[in-house]
Amino acid sequence: MRVQRKEGVSTNRCLFSLLRLGSGKGDIKSAPRSIPQPMSPSDFLDKLMGRTSGYDARIRPNFKGPPVNVTCNIFINSFGSVTETTMDYRVNVFLRQQWNDPRLSYREYPDDSLDLDPSMLDSIWKPDLFFANEKGANFHEVTTDNKLLRIFKNGNVLYSIRLTLILSCPMDLKNFPMDIQTCTMQLESFGYTMNDLIFEWVKEQEAVQVAEGLTLPQFILRDEKDLGYCTKSYNTGKFTCIEVKFHLERQMGYYLIQMYIPSLLIVILSWVSFWINMDAAPARVGLGITTVLTMTTQSAGSRASLPKVSYVKAIDIWMAVCLLFVFAALLEYAAVNFVSRQHKEFMRLRRRQRRQRMGLTSQTPSLESLQELDALPSSESTSETLSLFGSTDSREEEIVRESRFYFRGYGLGHCLHMKDGGTMESPKIYSPPPPTSLLKDGEMIRRRYLDRAKRIDTISRAVFPFTFLVFNIFYWVVYKVLRSEDIHQAMP
Repeated sequence: MRVQRKEGVSTNRCLFSLLRLGSGKGDIKSAPRSIPQPMSPSDFLDKLMGRTSGYDARIRPNFKGPPVNVTCNIFINSFGSVTETTMDYRVNVFLRQQWNDPRLSYREYPDDSLDLDPSMLDSIWKPDLFFANEKGANFHEVTTDNKLLRIFKNGNVLYSIRLTLILSCPMDLKNFPMDIQTCTMQLESFGYTMNDLIFEWVKEQEAVQVAEGLTLPQFILRDEKDLGYCTKSYNTGKFTCIEVKFHLERQMGYYLIQMYIPSLLIVILSWVSFWINMDAAPARVGLGITTVLTMTTQSAGSRASLPKVSYVKAIDIWMAVCLLFVFAALLEYAAVNFVSRQHKEFMRLRRRQRRQRMGLTSQTPSLESLQELDALPSSESTSETLSLFGSTDSREEEIVRESRFYFRGYGLGHCLHMKDGGTMESPKIYSPPPPTSLLKDGEMIRRRYLDRAKRIDTISRAVFPFTFLVFNIFYWVVYKVLRSEDIHQAMP
């Protein structure tokens, strides 16, 4: 009986040990099944967009379905180099595009988003965006390609790129340099029509952002930025297009210092000639010509940095009026000089008329003089007749007296010689001095014309500054107040 009990106990122990071994083997086999190994990033990307995934970058998302909506936003890193001659501007931006591609959604990877290398951009579909008003552009590759690719768990794709663009900006320079320019940036699809692709601005946040502290040399970038659509229709179809308008208000401090103030001083300098004596012809003529030439150079310099447009600009009106005032100051002295010399012409005309009257009376002898000639001897009567009717010697005397070598005023009349070598006697050569009344009349006429010339200078001292002041008031009110208000009202 004891033996049987021992065998039963040993048998039970063996069975128990076998069960324990069996259960241990089961635990060993089930251990690797409960801890799955994670997928490597390389395998995940190959599965997501590799050759084995079936993803084709040549086909847009939702092929043969609704168009792909691409939302865009721009961050302006720098803004400058606004050039009037070529009518363009230079800007450095971060262009960000976001769209949904259901083929890139995933659940196998734990992260909500994946930041991929820019080389992966060639493996996915991207919108064919281009800048419609672009004149030049370049990518940035220092120290690496400035591109960002991020894929989200729901299939959203964020694509960001840094660009430097030269964009066309047609300008209206009628109010230059007190103008406000509106420059646009247009983003358009090149190959996909609106049936396949639609661009939109981001609505959840600000679509166009500007770097803090951004300043321009000559302009102020206003906070108002107009966002809109510029859908284009061509022979090949209707293409989506969005645009943003930048409002640039020009600062005229540079032009005040370089153009307006110097030209104003030149005009005032030309008025100094009104206080210079009219007899100082070299001083007044030299000052007038110098100011005219300086003003011409200043006007040419103001147009050097501007395009050759057909309309008149505000700076052109200012320079033209300043040049007109300077030239008028020069002509004013010509008028003063002309008026001051009129008394000489008037006296010369009166002397000519008096000689003509004296010649007529001397050529018509009276009856008494003819009777006296009969009583004189033959030689005396001949000489007297010549004196009455005018002889060759008296004609020569008039010629000498009318010529520029009029020696009587210098006391050299005794130096003139007759044809036979004898000295001319002054009583026989020159006529008696004019009467005192004639001298007084000549002095009065001379003073009258000199007073007229001085009166022109006196009037010019008041008329020129007053007229220029009226022009300044009219000019600045029109361009700084009236036209500026019109421009602000025209802006949306």
